[in-house]
Amino acid sequence: MTAIVEVAAAVMLRDDGNEFLLAQRPAGKVYAGYWEFPGGKVEAGESVRAALIRELHEELGIRVTQCAPWLTRQFTYPHATVRLNFWRVSAWDGEIGISGPLEHAAIKWLKCTKHAPVSPILPANDPILKALTLPTMMAISGGASEHAEQQLARLEIALKRGRHLIQVRNNDWPTEQRLQFAGAVCRLAREHDALVVINGDEELARAVGADGLHLPASRLATCAARPDFKWVGASCHNAGEIDRAGQLDLDYALLSPVLPTPSHPQAAGLDWDKFADEISATTIPVFALGGMKTEFLARAQSHGGHGIALMRGW
Repeated sequence: MTAIVEVAAAVMLRDDGNEFLLAQRPAGKVYAGYWEFPGGKVEAGESVRAALIRELHEELGIRVTQCAPWLTRQFTYPHATVRLNFWRVSAWDGEIGISGPLEHAAIKWLKCTKHAPVSPILPANDPILKALTLPTMMAISGGASEHAEQQLARLEIALKRGRHLIQVRNNDWPTEQRLQFAGAVCRLAREHDALVVINGDEELARAVGADGLHLPASRLATCAARPDFKWVGASCHNAGEIDRAGQLDLDYALLSPVLPTPSHPQAAGLDWDKFADEISATTIPVFALGGMKTEFLARAQSHGGHGIALMRGW
C-alpha cells in the first residue's frame, strides 16, 4: 500500500473572512502553473500546526499568529496519495512576499462568495472552494409559539444583517402553511443572495425552488445516496454521524447540542472541547448548534467548527 503523505494546507483569510488566498505553483515543480492553497508536507515528528507555520514562513515570508483546524481531505494523485489538513489562518505578522521570499509564481486574493476565477486549480481543492462559499452562520426557523408573519419579519431583519444561510424547519405546521412559508422565505432570500435549505422534505424543497435539503439524523442513518440538490446537509450528534455525512459527500453537518439550551437546560451538552474532538477528522464543514449566540462564532471556529447555527437570536 502506498504511504499517505501528510500535508498542511493554509486557507488564508482576510476582510473578516470574506477573501481567501490561492498561490500558483512555480516552474520546476509537479503541477507547475496550477493554483493551490499554500502549505507543504508535514515532517517526521512535526505537528500539523507546526508544519503550517513553518511552511508559510518559508513560502510566503510571514509568521502566523492565529490559526485553527478546519477540514481534512484525502486525494490520490498519479504520483502520491495525500491527506490534506486544511487550517484557517486569520492573522499573521509581515507582508506576503515582502517580509520574506515568495516561493510561488503568483498569489491572488479571491472572494469567498464566488467560485475562484483562476485556473487550473489542483483537483483536490474543489470541495474546499465550495465550502468557502458556505456562510458561517445558519438561521433555523421553526419557533412553535411564533406565527409565520413574525418569523418572516425577523428573517428580513436577519438577512439585512448578513445572515445568508436559512434552514426552514417548521415540521409541525400543516402542509399548506409550510408551503406558503417556505415560498416566502425563498423569495426573501433571493433578494439578499442567501441560501435556503428545507428540513427533511424533498418535495417541498423542489416546489419552492430551495437551494438544498437538510437531513434529520434519522434520515441520514437510512440515506443510501446523496439527494440530488446543490446543497445538502445533515443533523448529527457524534463523530460517527458526521463521518456518515462525509461518506455521502454532503456539504455540511450540524453537531448538537454543544451547550445547554433554553428548551433543555438540564442537558449539559458536549462543551467546546468535546465538540472539537468529535469534529477533529471531519471532511465537511461542521456548524455548532445548541445554546449558540452570535458572539460564539469565533469560539466555534477556534475549535475547528465552520460556524454556528442559531434557533434563537438570529
